Amino acid sequence: MTEFLIKPSINNKSLFKYKNTINEKGEKIDIPIIEEKPLTLFLNNQEIVTMMTIGDYPEYLSIGYLYNQGMVMNYEDIKKIEYHRDLKTIVVRTHDKTNFEKKLKKKVNTSGCAQGTVFGDLFEEIESVKLNKKNKITNNQLLNLSKKINLEPSLYLKVGAIHGCVLCQEDRPLYYFEDVGRHNAVDKIAGLILEKKLKTENMSFYTSGRLTSEMVIKCIKMRIPILLSRSGFTSWAVEIARKKDLTMIGRLRGKRFSILSGSHRILSE
Repeated sequence: MTEFLIKPSINNKSLFKYKNTINEKGEKIDIPIIEEKPLTLFLNNQEIVTMMTIGDYPEYLSIGYLYNQGMVMNYEDIKKIEYHRDLKTIVVRTHDKTNFEKKLKKKVNTSGCAQGTVFGDLFEEIESVKLNKKNKITNNQLLNLSKKINLEPSLYLKVGAIHGCVLCQEDRPLYYFEDVGRHNAVDKIAGLILEKKLKTENMSFYTSGRLTSEMVIKCIKMRIPILLSRSGFTSWAVEIARKKDLTMIGRLRGKRFSILSGSHRILSE
């Protein structure tokens, strides 16, 4: 299977602007800075949320957001998606009427960058999820995967101030998305999975950001059994991962990593 079916949008000049700065030597130089834009999401006639995003893949972002919030369960439920770039809005229309007024009132602000939010009872939604125990990955595959992702040209390397998430299989990075908030990058992957009907039981999920409860919950909801990060983790994230038998690996840098849960999926060589 080919690697990087979707890569970071490093040549999309609408995602960053050049600003003049003064460096440590007192020299005036222009540097690229990431753009942060509002995108208001409507589900039919109901306003759901305004997200701060870099602006690429708005359809995947919106579909994935609605899926991860339990508001859309299948791509077949969607009748039409209307993206209005000039109005900074996107409308997802479904075949059936929807009303999530009560769900929207039960809101939890998460520790995700750019104000992550979880609506409703996602803990109850993941209670019945069973992750594939047979999916395995070797130490060498882990290290190769991390190396390939970190060496791939990205907006993070070009401008910084951004997070990346990658859907992978064995040591092959397949779909690589970036955004100012890592939860946005996660939602783009969720939208892709929903639209393309990808089978995720033998896949892994890599993120450049820290592993929080939100990241773990969304990974479980997407039925991805292996979660990887080059960053750290929170104790609540570890507790949820262990309860749901998610393989969770943090501080994946160079030849080092820490297995927090689900070590039976890691094969040493």
